[in-house]
Amino acid sequence: MSRLVETVFPERLGRSFRWLVASSWTTNIGDGLMMAAGPLLVASQTHDPTLVAAATMARLLPWLLFGLIAGALADRLDRRLVVMVMDGARAVVLAGLCAVIYTGQVNIWLVLVAMFLVGVAEVFADTTTSTLTPMLVDKEDLGVANARIMAGFLTANQLVGPAVGAVLFTAGMAWPFLVQTICVGMGVVLVSRIATPKGAVREHVDTHVRQDIVEGVRWLMGNGPVRTLALVIVAFNVTWAAPWAVLVLWALQRVGIDEAGFGLLTTASALGGLLGTFSYGRIEKRVPLATLMRAVLACEVVFHLAMALTTSPYAAYPLMFFFGAYAFVWGTLSNAVRQRAVPTEFQGRVGSVYMLCVMGGMMAGSFLGGLIARQWGVTAPWWFAFIGSGLTLALVWRELAKIAHADEAGVVEVPDEASPGR
Repeated sequence: MSRLVETVFPERLGRSFRWLVASSWTTNIGDGLMMAAGPLLVASQTHDPTLVAAATMARLLPWLLFGLIAGALADRLDRRLVVMVMDGARAVVLAGLCAVIYTGQVNIWLVLVAMFLVGVAEVFADTTTSTLTPMLVDKEDLGVANARIMAGFLTANQLVGPAVGAVLFTAGMAWPFLVQTICVGMGVVLVSRIATPKGAVREHVDTHVRQDIVEGVRWLMGNGPVRTLALVIVAFNVTWAAPWAVLVLWALQRVGIDEAGFGLLTTASALGGLLGTFSYGRIEKRVPLATLMRAVLACEVVFHLAMALTTSPYAAYPLMFFFGAYAFVWGTLSNAVRQRAVPTEFQGRVGSVYMLCVMGGMMAGSFLGGLIARQWGVTAPWWFAFIGSGLTLALVWRELAKIAHADEAGVVEVPDEASPGR
């Protein structure tokens, strides 16, 4: 058992990182339950497509409204304490939802409010949690550390959680939310064991939150490799989200996969992701970072082309496995590259800008995908993704060498006028 623990969580990453991973995996189990139980709860209260869509927006909207503020607070407050307070608030909201369900007083509006509040707490907790990893492990180990966190997300959030959440919901409407409450509460306890210095990472905080956000954006804009990486993430999220928005129609109409088989597409990608994340440490040691970045982005281009051409479910499932394998390598690698380059006191603010890039790209891509599919059919978004990602990769091919080693670009100074009174 000790050998297994050492393999999965090397001792060099430290005891505090193990507590962080344990917390992340535990809360991801709860979030995975919500992935299935949330939509089922909404469907039990209404069949109005507008309200069903509003439930999804209630979870995404907080990122657009509070993402930058969450990043600024992560850089000016005690990060461990922020995670504990926000996850504690999330547990309180979930416990209240359980009580309302149990008493039979639940309705769609209470569900929407609860989902929005949970989403707000998640924004602050997740944004701040992402800043803890660079504080706990050395720069050269950030790739492996992020891979371990990603593995927990895949296993608990994508594979195990939704299936268990659906089963619990059938046993009793409140059960999955009660278990999620317990998981989030346990996450708070586990985070409390992390040994980080008390107080904020910045010695002196004499600026307004708004000014902190401006400083973070200016830092990012002043660092060429980090700025280019953000633009790459926006572009590739637009091209990825376009076909993903109509994936269910493509699967049913183009490939001939039924409803049950459609769920297995996600399972296939999650299994591929597990392979990619657990292999990441060996891959990073053997392949130069710039070469690895080029390879995984090239895989994205090839994947879109293959999906545009395929008409067989026997090809679709292996392709989704392939997607999961390279996509989670990219996610792990891009996070590590950014975290190595960004100073500790800017991790929250720069990380929140990246999350806006991800969410904004996904929303824009989803909108475009729907329009393209309506005009030219369900396969057209894959062709759009293939051409768009191919052009983007061609434009940034040389820059990827600089992005891969962004931490060697030097320190970016924030202009004095960024802070009042200086």
